[in-house]
Amino acid sequence: MTDFDTQRDGDATAGPDEGARDSGGWLLRRVPVNGLVFDLAERGAPDGRPVLLLHGFPQTHRAYDGLADSLAASGAPLRLLAPDQRGYSPGARPKDPSAYVLPALAADMVGLLDACGIEHVDVVGHDWGAMVGWYLAARHPDRVRTLTAVSVPHPAAFAAALGHSQQRKMSEYVYLFRDPEKAVRVLLEDDARRMRALYSPLPNSVIDMYLSVFSDPETLQGALNWYRAAKFGEGSSVPAVEAPTVYVWSTGDVAISRDAAELCVEHAAGPYRFVVLDGVSHWILDEAPDALAAVLPFPTASADGRGSS
Repeated sequence: MTDFDTQRDGDATAGPDEGARDSGGWLLRRVPVNGLVFDLAERGAPDGRPVLLLHGFPQTHRAYDGLADSLAASGAPLRLLAPDQRGYSPGARPKDPSAYVLPALAADMVGLLDACGIEHVDVVGHDWGAMVGWYLAARHPDRVRTLTAVSVPHPAAFAAALGHSQQRKMSEYVYLFRDPEKAVRVLLEDDARRMRALYSPLPNSVIDMYLSVFSDPETLQGALNWYRAAKFGEGSSVPAVEAPTVYVWSTGDVAISRDAAELCVEHAAGPYRFVVLDGVSHWILDEAPDALAAVLPFPTASADGRGSS
């Protein structure tokens, strides 16, 4: 997977950082979508098979550094697109919490694909990014070739699991996050001690990278608006996914129960694979990018046979 130098498509426009690369090797630009402006990071071949990478909370496109490195080593001709989603991109941060409902979040990504001139895409989503991925694949099946959902199961599976005591207990933190002003204060006080604890067991270097973004109260509150808008019980109305799907869950996840993970198969109407990573925390993208790359449901090998497929 060869990194490109410049890329302009459709209605994507240059921002002040056009052409700049961050320390993760991502080429940065800004893309207007439906009155908002998203920060988009890209790596790979400009004419490669497009892969949409959706981060969760509290992370950014940098959550995909490891996976991008793994895919680059394989030589696969892929074009990786990793947006900072609504609430995370400074130019896409509505004040109204109701603007963060799942249909709007998915519509952002459809608009982003349109702006980049992309018709079909493989989707990889972690945490909240997985929720958006499930919704995209279910409600916009003509745009999604394959889905890889990491950590978080289909919205209907999660809604059903909330009826079980274990998942209800594991989700108690949501009550705090639904009050963003209080959550910002609690998470950032005492040198962001509780915020740092969220990322355990990631190394301090990675935690510091994320805190350089989320120590800003406005940014953190924008990200928390996803929780404020969420109606988890409504997940039962999301249809089953027909696209080939891989769901990756880890035994060390403190937010998602095995019950929720095992219910996911009931909402896969097409080819489906359930992958369990033993001893890995919720932060699969950071801890096990090579293991994730090995189970992706789209070709990840170069023409000379390097990598996996």
